[in-house]
Amino acid sequence: MSLIGCHVSITGGVENAPQRASELGCDTFQIFTANQMQWKSAPVSEQSRSDYLANLKIYEFQTVVSHDSYLINLGGHDPKKLALSRRAFIEEIKRSTFLKIPYMVFHPGSHLGKGDDFALNQIAESLDYCIEKTPGSDVMLLLENTSGQGSNVGYRFEHLQTIIEKSSYPERLGVCFDTCHAFTSGYDLVTTRAYDETFDKFDAVIGLEHLKVFHLNDSKKALGSRIDRHQQLGKGFIGIEPFYRLVNDPRFEDTPMILETPGDDAHYAREIQLLKDAVK
Repeated sequence: MSLIGCHVSITGGVENAPQRASELGCDTFQIFTANQMQWKSAPVSEQSRSDYLANLKIYEFQTVVSHDSYLINLGGHDPKKLALSRRAFIEEIKRSTFLKIPYMVFHPGSHLGKGDDFALNQIAESLDYCIEKTPGSDVMLLLENTSGQGSNVGYRFEHLQTIIEKSSYPERLGVCFDTCHAFTSGYDLVTTRAYDETFDKFDAVIGLEHLKVFHLNDSKKALGSRIDRHQQLGKGFIGIEPFYRLVNDPRFEDTPMILETPGDDAHYAREIQLLKDAVK
């Protein structure tokens, strides 16, 4: 059966996330390990870590996903801002390692006028730098495909593969496949044929073995619009059927599927149950 869950708040401490996820019906969940809109964050305390790990066992969670700060840009060209992003990314890796989180999702980065090729090289160099500054960590870093809005790279499967190939540590890198981002960057998922063609393309360019996590989001914007606007499942341009295909696709039965759709906890609980009920 597919591992279905959602992004969960860490308000009051990371140790509260497992119970919240369990109450929503999650099989897996995603968290920020710190405030995603601040450069500096207090470290996770030993007590919070101990309570968090204990609660994972109590609520029987085996796979958790973290997401890095939205402020980080590993593809930038300004030396000071790049150094700030790299330091913050290193701290993200350290917190995920400390919490024994196996996967850390991140947005590749933006070229800010320097062009895609510049950013792809810069991201690969930044990843190597950060990996080398966190020896002993085995957290897998997952490149999230993007919509291609603004100067963001990662909107083509070839971008993600280029970063992996250019890195000296390809074994530490994988992919988080966001359905909204894929759709608005031009990869159709709506019909069975389009769905198959998109994942055949992913397999040919990157390899399905590198796809480690899904972000399940419908889209408020049309195919190829290059605009990142998440929508509740079945209420956007993708529709509900592709998500039913995903949760029943045997290739992805052990792959964490994380909802990031707009709404409150009650909405998440409904969508999680909707997907679970669709599993055949």
